[in-house]
Amino acid sequence: MRLSQYLLPTLRETPADAEIVSHQLMLRAGMIRRLAAGLYSWLPLGYRVVQRVEQVVREEMNAAGAQEVLMPVVQPAELWEESGRWDNFGPELLRIKDRHDRDFALGPTHEEVITDLIRGEVRSYRQLPLNLYQIQTKFRDEIRPRFGVMRAREFVMKDGYSFEADEASLDRTYEAMFEAYGRIFSRLGLDFRPVRARTGAIGGSVSHEFHVLAESGEDEIASCPSCGYAANVELAEAAAPETERPAPGEELRTVDTPGAYTIAAVSAMLDVPADRTVKTLFAEGRHGPVALVLRGDHELNEDKAAAHPALGGECHFLDGHRVKQLAGAEPGSVGPVGLDVEKVTVVADREAAVLADFVCGANRDDQHLMGVNWNENLPEPQAADLRMVVKGDPCPECRTPMDTTRGIEVGHIFKLGAKYSESLGATYLDADGREHPMLMGCYGIGVSRIVAAAIEQNHDDAGIRWPEAIAPFDVALIAINKKKSQRVADAAEAVYAELREAGYEVLYDDRDERPGIQFNDADLIGIPHRLVVGDKGLDRGVYEYKARTAAESEDAPADGLLEFLRTRAGDV
Repeated sequence: MRLSQYLLPTLRETPADAEIVSHQLMLRAGMIRRLAAGLYSWLPLGYRVVQRVEQVVREEMNAAGAQEVLMPVVQPAELWEESGRWDNFGPELLRIKDRHDRDFALGPTHEEVITDLIRGEVRSYRQLPLNLYQIQTKFRDEIRPRFGVMRAREFVMKDGYSFEADEASLDRTYEAMFEAYGRIFSRLGLDFRPVRARTGAIGGSVSHEFHVLAESGEDEIASCPSCGYAANVELAEAAAPETERPAPGEELRTVDTPGAYTIAAVSAMLDVPADRTVKTLFAEGRHGPVALVLRGDHELNEDKAAAHPALGGECHFLDGHRVKQLAGAEPGSVGPVGLDVEKVTVVADREAAVLADFVCGANRDDQHLMGVNWNENLPEPQAADLRMVVKGDPCPECRTPMDTTRGIEVGHIFKLGAKYSESLGATYLDADGREHPMLMGCYGIGVSRIVAAAIEQNHDDAGIRWPEAIAPFDVALIAINKKKSQRVADAAEAVYAELREAGYEVLYDDRDERPGIQFNDADLIGIPHRLVVGDKGLDRGVYEYKARTAAESEDAPADGLLEFLRTRAGDV
């Protein structure tokens, strides 16, 4: 492709509204342009990267036995009502009406549609298992779209769905997809990590996320460098403490703490470390209020709390008025001592349950208690894992101190079980003629998000540094001052033809621009290999070659160029 004929509107300055590197560079490199909040047009350079990602995804999905389909973006409300998600999916589901006043949705995902398709086509166990996927545009009405295509409202996604006759078959397909995802992200040249995750709005029993590791990631991942355990911190287990609770050593006493309503303020006022304080949060439980007690330096994991039997799946905090009715004080001065156990269930995180001589709110405004001890000043609590894990926590499987890193979720796989097949009536007949609901799996990859994630992981001050598998072009060819030198123009044309004939995708900068602009644009758009044709090099029978990731350039022989490139860029 000749750059003089290519729509590549690069920008010198960083757009003010672009917050993260990938958004900045995608705009500057002429890959995308904003249409409205969370809606982007893909320009030729950007769309080539999307297509390269799609190609790898498609090849690996096909190799794993999945079959490609294409389903409508617009989905009838009746299907979502059958599954029960029309009312509970949330405002991310964009609801629309047609001219006949019938309700539809723009598809954020396709569980309902694929299940409807298969329930009409599959009757017998002999037709199972089935693994189907599509690569298609999705729409989710994000409340605050941001970070460019990283969290857009419209995006390109690969979503796949499997239908199985039994758990063993589902396990095999899930494992095959897990392995296929590993191959996809490896081929794309990404530093990634699969982690255990919660299932969220999609539902199901087991799920794994695949994260591209990057400091800009919205998710935090806990991982063990020893045994390989890895999980999103929303799910990661905080290992039970190995030490027993110390014996009490202090007398209970009340202290005034005027204006100290946070752990930091209380710790500073009383000169007590945060890990010797506790905080108490009140939530609505299945059979009445629940007091959740955590060590002062720990944060509540709402998903873990919601899973506790006392809460029954939801974690709704009580407002200040209700808290004062139960505890007698405003939030910030409340604690577990003196609560009416007939009315309030006390559940303590496992670390809080082994504290002795701790500090907590006195249930009187502007006062706290010191020297508090379980079993002496208040009843023994129910102990449970309620908190977010932090760096250095012991691994729940081998107790090695864990690391925490940030990641960008680019893939998610689920074991859905019979969640959708039961509600939509997708059944099959077994060998004895008995009817069963099909078991399902769900397998998603954020194709357009991968493009941004790859940039977050592969860039420098000059611009993007694409992994070769998804680079929009293989080689950037630059002709220096070709307008003034016919032999440069002729040599560059010859190189361009030679590389294309050999199968390389080449972006030939044939513009009449200053060399500095040409070099800057080449670095900005991040093509892995650059060849420069100039008079000085031609005098010596060489071209200037530079890998995008290299610090220095080197000579490439004009005679034997393809052989030289194969040692740097490989075969195409």
